[in-house]
Amino acid sequence: MRGFLTSSIGVTCAAALALPLTLPSSTARAAPPGVKTASSAKEAPGAAAAPGAEGIPGSTQSLPLAPLGSDRSAGPAEREQGLTRRDVRPFSLVGVVWDDPADELHGTVQVRTRASGTTTWSGWQHVETHNHEHAADPETPELGTGKVRGSTAPLWVGDSDGVEIRVRAEADRHADRAPTGSLLPKGLRLELVDPGDEPPPRGGPAEVPRATAMTAEAAAASAVNAELAPLGATVIPGLTKRQTEADLIAARGGPEAVGKVRPFIGPRPRIITRKGWGADERIRERNFAYTKTVKAAFVHHSASGNNYRCSQSGSVLRSIYRYHVRSSGWRDFGYNFAVDRCGNIYEGRAGGVAKPVLGAHTRGFNAKSMGIAVLGTYSRATPPKAAVNAIARLTAWKLGLYGVNPRGTTYLKSGGGNLYKKGRSVRLRVISGHRDGFATECPGSRLYNKLGKARSSSARMQGR
Repeated sequence: MRGFLTSSIGVTCAAALALPLTLPSSTARAAPPGVKTASSAKEAPGAAAAPGAEGIPGSTQSLPLAPLGSDRSAGPAEREQGLTRRDVRPFSLVGVVWDDPADELHGTVQVRTRASGTTTWSGWQHVETHNHEHAADPETPELGTGKVRGSTAPLWVGDSDGVEIRVRAEADRHADRAPTGSLLPKGLRLELVDPGDEPPPRGGPAEVPRATAMTAEAAAASAVNAELAPLGATVIPGLTKRQTEADLIAARGGPEAVGKVRPFIGPRPRIITRKGWGADERIRERNFAYTKTVKAAFVHHSASGNNYRCSQSGSVLRSIYRYHVRSSGWRDFGYNFAVDRCGNIYEGRAGGVAKPVLGAHTRGFNAKSMGIAVLGTYSRATPPKAAVNAIARLTAWKLGLYGVNPRGTTYLKSGGGNLYKKGRSVRLRVISGHRDGFATECPGSRLYNKLGKARSSSARMQGR
């Protein structure tokens, strides 16, 4: 099912969209003191750090790969490409992209990096090559822009200024059997992403956000949440269950319309906005894309590694965002929400946290669903309890807005994938792992095994 587009400029003027759910503005509250913000702007001594008008600008270095060692034929039988050790400008995240998004990289990608300002090199680290399942649905406007490229998953490596990479085709793969006639995809490039510098922590009382200092794109991204928090807020504050229920009852027409039965919904969790993690709104597609409703939540891991501190989560998000948009050619950050290892919840794709924003997270099932990415790799590592609890808290609230039971099942129509043909109606758990809709390792076996706990906790928070 195709999503629909809404002009971000129109949102800026109107401050809110007339979508299926509109929450009362009486619940909007200023961000609490002590919240870290995202800014690269200079401020007067002693002033609280506030996000810059344009977010935190980062940068990307894109380096073409070349044949390695004795494999210098540069022909279809070429099995290995890469780059030898070299100095580069500072970066913190790596990934590999190629020309044709329909082509797949059958092989391995390994990188090693040098920590900035040192002579210390890491060991070889594997980059997840199977990433095409994290994408817009086939035959949708986002996938048909001509800008989308094939890509690996991104890997967070921390502050680095040196890199070496090798990409090897599968040993038993033959060029004449590959769809393109080549062992490796054409146009392989190494992407090195710098998320930009973190702003200093807030040192004083919270300031009222100043919308006049925001760009049109930043104002639009904030305006769609204006009924939950002030324009320009870095955080959407959490509410109690009673407050959340009262908001939903008011949105549905008041007690007279809903009767005495209270809605099944969890307390609204604290959510760090795009402005809060420093998204540069200038690089994304200006319009917002929506689907009709939210019937399911797909849980993912970002496959970007676990070598990050929670204080670095904003940097990790900005890096993945830039990799999705600038390197992979997507319209915006792919997931609707992100969760870090400490249980912090972050707004993902722009369009409004309470609204049915169309993401690019579960190929074939982006319509009528939302995608939640837990930052990290959980194929062998056990996800922290805080992260699993954050999934439960977020789904208890967001699914509750649309009257959905986290412990239940639902039907979604496939947009096309490697498990279900396009047009097939598929019965899925309301809270599913990515692998339930597409043949993939995501969200990692260890995280997937925790989804039962997330479902039961989410339903309990809703009062079921």
